[in-house]
Amino acid sequence: MNCLNHIRKPEEKNPIFKAIFYTALLFCLGLIIGTVAKLFDIYTTNLGNIFSQISVWFFICTLISVYSGTAKRAAVNVLCFCFGMLFAYYITAEITSCVYSYIFIYGWTIFALFSPIMGFCVWYAKGKHWISTIISIGVLVTMLVATIVLFDKLRISDILFTLFTGFILFKK
Repeated sequence: MNCLNHIRKPEEKNPIFKAIFYTALLFCLGLIIGTVAKLFDIYTTNLGNIFSQISVWFFICTLISVYSGTAKRAAVNVLCFCFGMLFAYYITAEITSCVYSYIFIYGWTIFALFSPIMGFCVWYAKGKHWISTIISIGVLVTMLVATIVLFDKLRISDILFTLFTGFILFKK
């Protein structure tokens, strides 16, 4: 990956134990957030709707990606977070006897499976190269397009999370 170092240089490598620890923490965070998101679905209307939209997950995964030490760590961290979140969300749904669709499980699983590629690419958005700007704009456009395609409209929360994501990506 040395050919990409001109876009963004990796931080010093963490000891393997520390890297595994951070990734495990992100997996646990995914478990917690997945459980809380399902409980929001059950017990609240507005928060349940917000955490069912893709923009909040783009925002969280962007945060994880850009603050990881390397692009590879970003890919691993985002994948572990997403699988933790999905696992906890659907286990909580089973425990609480909630109705859910296998189509949603397949869709979110596909999102999780592609998340390492996105995490890897988004890590470079915090670089100082013109490619970083293109990646950042691409993330924001993808957030908005995915929201419209998957959920038929933009909500205020989608716009806010897109703005928050833009702030994270363009803040130097």
